Amino acid sequence: WKLELGHSMSPQPEVPGSNLQSKHFKQGNTQLQLHDLDVFPHCCFPSQIPSVDILRRRLGFLMSSVWHFPPAVTNCRVNFTDPEGYIDSSDDPPLPEGAFLQCTYTVTVYTGYGVELQVKSVNLSEGEQLSIRGMDEGGALLVLANQTLLVEGQVIRSPTNTLSVFYRSSPEGGVGMFQLHYQIFRLSCALPRRPHFGEVSVKDLHPGGTAHFQCHMGYHLQGDTTLTCLNASLPVWMTHFPLCPNSTLDRSCSWSLEAPNGQRLHLHLERMVLGPTDRLVLWSGLDAGSVVLFDSGRGGPIPFEGVISEGPAVRVQFITDQPNSHNTGFNIRYEAFEKGHCYEPYIQNGNFSTTDLTYGVGTVVQFTCDPGHSLEQGPPVIECINTRDPYWNDTEPLCKALCGGDLSGPSGVILSPNWPEWYGEGEDCSWRIHVGEDKRVLLDVQLLNLSDSDMLTILDGDEVTTRILGQFVGGTSPFKMSSSTPDLTITFHSDPAGLVFGKGEGFIINYMEVSRNDSCPDLPEIQNGWKTTSHTTLVRGARITYQCDPGYDLVGSETLTCQVDLSWNTQPPFCEKTEESVSCENPGLPDNGYQILSKRLYLPGESLTFMCYQDYELIGEMAIKCILGNPSFWSGPLPLCRANHECSSSHALEVAEAAADSSFDGGSMALAIFILVLLVSVLLGGAYIYVTRCRYYSNLRLPLMYPHPYSQITVETEFDNPLYETGGDTREYEVSI
Repeated sequence: WKLELGHSMSPQPEVPGSNLQSKHFKQGNTQLQLHDLDVFPHCCFPSQIPSVDILRRRLGFLMSSVWHFPPAVTNCRVNFTDPEGYIDSSDDPPLPEGAFLQCTYTVTVYTGYGVELQVKSVNLSEGEQLSIRGMDEGGALLVLANQTLLVEGQVIRSPTNTLSVFYRSSPEGGVGMFQLHYQIFRLSCALPRRPHFGEVSVKDLHPGGTAHFQCHMGYHLQGDTTLTCLNASLPVWMTHFPLCPNSTLDRSCSWSLEAPNGQRLHLHLERMVLGPTDRLVLWSGLDAGSVVLFDSGRGGPIPFEGVISEGPAVRVQFITDQPNSHNTGFNIRYEAFEKGHCYEPYIQNGNFSTTDLTYGVGTVVQFTCDPGHSLEQGPPVIECINTRDPYWNDTEPLCKALCGGDLSGPSGVILSPNWPEWYGEGEDCSWRIHVGEDKRVLLDVQLLNLSDSDMLTILDGDEVTTRILGQFVGGTSPFKMSSSTPDLTITFHSDPAGLVFGKGEGFIINYMEVSRNDSCPDLPEIQNGWKTTSHTTLVRGARITYQCDPGYDLVGSETLTCQVDLSWNTQPPFCEKTEESVSCENPGLPDNGYQILSKRLYLPGESLTFMCYQDYELIGEMAIKCILGNPSFWSGPLPLCRANHECSSSHALEVAEAAADSSFDGGSMALAIFILVLLVSVLLGGAYIYVTRCRYYSNLRLPLMYPHPYSQITVETEFDNPLYETGGDTREYEVSI
């Protein structure tokens, strides 16, 4: 038998059914081996193992000096699948005396979600173990935190959809207390890497989101243009990120700088952003064995004050495996100067004054910054010292664009932080402008180019009466804007995670104070037209609209707007006579008919009336109207006048009777009376037929029924044109035949 005591006691038979000649007992690193002792005679089963007291009596002093039993181990395993819950040690069952606890709590949630664990309380004694474990995408165990780092309120997030908590009490049996709260959160893909010479835009980093890639002009995309974030225990992009390769083979560039004999060169490293494999070397001379002034490969600090050559020449060499990369590079400014003098100082976005234009020993230079900048990283005054080898007693300062401030001058400029370089991530700037109480602030935004995740806000008024004039994201064309109070505030916020949407160029905003309540100058009336205004006073934003009289066309802009600088956006228009093209030509006369009030041209909206001669019938519209168009046209065709035969017969009868009456030569009285009666009868009969049958077909009107042949023509029906009415104008027409 071989007996090992660890987590449990279990005999293992080696030679079943025989006496034991060798027996092994092990506790931890302690092992007891007994030879030729028949302490367990005829023992074949675990239940037949003697008690400890019997062992002590049989083994004597050996057993009492080296042997003791460890406490029993209680294992537990708890699984959680709910989206939220608590892991509480007080929920575990009490331990039996002399035992210690070893538990694993595992939380598994849906694929695509992670587990966020927050420590509510933890109180452990010495010897207890508590660790938070996760799993990577390959399934390997990761220790995220242990009992030495866990404090109340701490939050731990798993990289995948599984998280486990392992607890083990102390061997002495002490059990501490802890409570942990867990909940799910959405996992996301890592930020996609932007390819060199290209751009990437991200719609969403969660599963299902996409990233779109494109290359700069002259470069071709190698790979997929769109990648999708895949749902997994650890979300990943569907494939490798694409590249934008180019055909440039040069990996080393070299420049040689030479000054006249007797002079030296000063080189100032204004900007240097190198990649991990890039290298920039400056030699004081053109030979291979020249002294190295600076070597970025040596890992030393960048000389902010620049370097000075020993002679008149400097060689610059740049080595890279990413040529033409817009993310890395350098900018060097250099100048030559005479021996025994200091070099000419320089300050970007500023100016300086000097006491000596040759910059000899003792020269004092004073620096100032352009509007919108402030002096940083250097003193405002430096002096050229040391007669033997002159140099400036300090470095030139920098002029950096301000990130906010209080501005009260009559005019100034506001620049994006770090202008003219790109602004940084996480910028929060606020500029407050205040002018005289009887003045207003006019903004002239000359450049505004921001990222889609950055925002510029313009506020009108003081802190009590603030209102938003505009909020801007991305880029926009230049514009102007004015305040309605003496106070105006501009705020700028850039996204801390600027790599997602990139960064913009920045902004340039000029401001000036302007007079209060000014308005644009009034515009004159135009001939053959009129104007209307949108406001009673011509304040900023007011509009004037011009229109022309009938028969005239508007030449120019119909609407003019008063701009923020109190000028009109364009010149007033004028009205040009276009009667020939707008008016309707007289269509002419119908055969056997005539027109009422005929003229050569008719304006749109005017009507023309037609009539037929006696014994003719009008076929078609009696009146047609001129319709506005290009060109204008009549509302209907020319009518016709058709002969009426019934009316002609009646008229012939009347003429025959009149002839018979005129030939009367004084016959007998009876014959005269008969003829008179007959004539009267014929006349009455003809009149009756005429009235009943030809009333609407002849222009001959009986005097008793129609005293005036044009009494049916009225101003309202023939000349009323609402399109060209003017207020209070009444037109009257009188026609006499």
